[in-house]
Amino acid sequence: MMDPGSSDALSSSTSLSKWSYTISQRYQYLLDKSTPHVLRRWISFSTIAFVYALRVYLIQGFYIITYGLGIYILQLLIAFLSPQVDPEIEELLDGPTLPTSNSDEFRPFVRRLPEFKFWYSLMKAFCIAFVLTFFSAFDVPVFWPILLFYWLVLFVSTMKRQIMHMIKYKYVPFSFGKQKYSGKKAPTRDSDLPKD
Repeated sequence: MMDPGSSDALSSSTSLSKWSYTISQRYQYLLDKSTPHVLRRWISFSTIAFVYALRVYLIQGFYIITYGLGIYILQLLIAFLSPQVDPEIEELLDGPTLPTSNSDEFRPFVRRLPEFKFWYSLMKAFCIAFVLTFFSAFDVPVFWPILLFYWLVLFVSTMKRQIMHMIKYKYVPFSFGKQKYSGKKAPTRDSDLPKD
């Protein structure tokens, strides 16, 4: 015979798992619906980043959390600006793969970290950092100008290396300013039509 207490625990764990599954489905549904709304997503991120920065400024603390957040942002930015397949490694293994002249085949730029995942990772990071600012255990006293200076040096050196990599392998991770293929234009007047 089954213990009545164990059946209650089993039913509560089953209902809890159903509830968490339903919540995760709704959360994923909202994420999927937000995918095409790039501008709105980045505006929401900017709002959350501003609220976090305002909280840190008003509290005058949690600089270690902010420094860790800055390092994480830098790591995400590098992944966002890097190609999915590093041409330096490909060149060592198979020879050059990116086009080096106009006659070479065009290959679109594929990011190592897609824009949506970049945005989503930033949102999660800022939300977690914001929650951590409510716990005094994470407010380690530190002289923040040293952290800021070190982060700026790290940012400049990392971006310099990334830009040199872009120049060396001739890729641009952004689509603005690139030529776009418009195809053949349709004839607009009768005189432009071919004659029999």
